Amino acid sequence: MITVKVAKKKNEAADIASFELERLDGAALPAFSAGSHIDVSVPGGLTRQYSLCNDSIEQHRYRIAVLRDPGTRGGSAAMHDALKEGDTLTISEPRNHFPLVHAKRTLLFAGGIGVTPLLCMAQRLQAIGADFELHYSTRSRERTAFLDEIAASPFASRVHFHFDDGDKSQMLDLPRALGAHDPDTHVYICGPGGYIDYVVQTTKGMGWPESQIHLEYFNATPQDTTGDRAFEVKIASTGQTYLIEADQTITQVLSANGIEIMTSCEQGVCGTCITRVLEGECDHRDLYFTDEEKAKHDQFTPCCSRAKTPVLVLDL
Repeated sequence: MITVKVAKKKNEAADIASFELERLDGAALPAFSAGSHIDVSVPGGLTRQYSLCNDSIEQHRYRIAVLRDPGTRGGSAAMHDALKEGDTLTISEPRNHFPLVHAKRTLLFAGGIGVTPLLCMAQRLQAIGADFELHYSTRSRERTAFLDEIAASPFASRVHFHFDDGDKSQMLDLPRALGAHDPDTHVYICGPGGYIDYVVQTTKGMGWPESQIHLEYFNATPQDTTGDRAFEVKIASTGQTYLIEADQTITQVLSANGIEIMTSCEQGVCGTCITRVLEGECDHRDLYFTDEEKAKHDQFTPCCSRAKTPVLVLDL
C-alpha cells in the first residue's frame, strides 16, 4: 500500500470530480499501463476501485475521477465531501484487468464515467500512432468529464461525443460505428451496466467474437438470492470444512474462522479475491470472468459467488 496526498481536486463536470494523487515525498509512483486501476481506502473505512485516467507514461502522479452516485454504498460521497487538497489517502499499486491488446484498429466505447480507463487508452494509442476511435456517450455536455481536455488533445479528431439531450444527428449509431466484423479490430467498452450490455449484445449480434470484445464493469447488478441454499467449502490443505449458510458469503465465513482471502470490491468486479477451485461446480455471480472461463469451474470469486454442488474444494 502507498500513502499519497491529494495534490489537486477539480470539478470536471456535474457530479464528477478528479483527484490528482502524489507521493508525500514527491518520489515516482509505480508504473502502470492503460486500463489500470487502483484500490483507494476512502474516508469512512471503505475500499473502492478507480481507473487511472492520466497518461500512462507519467509516474509523478495518478489521476482518478469519481462520479457522485447516491445509489452506491457511500464511497463516492466520501470522496466528494470529505476529501480536500492536501489530505492523505492509502492506495494500492496499480493492477490491470482491462489491458490493451495489439490490434491494427481499436474502437473505444465509453458511457459516462466509464471514459476514465478509455481516456488513458486513447492517450496510449495516440502516442504509438495506432488507429482508433473513441465514442463517448453522456447524458449532456454538462455531465461530460474532460470535455475541454479531449477537445484540445492531439486525438480530438478521433473522438465522437454523443449527448442524450442532443439532436438525433449526433446520437450513437452503434452498428455504423462498429461496421462489419474485422478480425484485426478490437472493441473496448466501459460504463454503466445497461450501456455495456447494449454495446456487447449489438457487437455480438453483428458477428464479432467474444475474443475481440473487452469490457469493464464498475458495479455489479443486484442478484436474486431468494433461491440460495447452504453448502460447504473444504480447504484442501487441511481438510477442514465450513458451512456457508444461505445468507453468508464464503469470504465472510472463512474470515470468521481465521482464513483470510484478500477482497476489495466484494461484488465480483475487480478480481482481487480470485481463488482456485479443485472440486465442485461454481455458481458464478461475478462480472470478471468470461463465459468460457466460468464453464471450466476451476476458479471463482468467493466474495459473491456460491456453489451449485454440495461441496466446493478450494486450493487454500
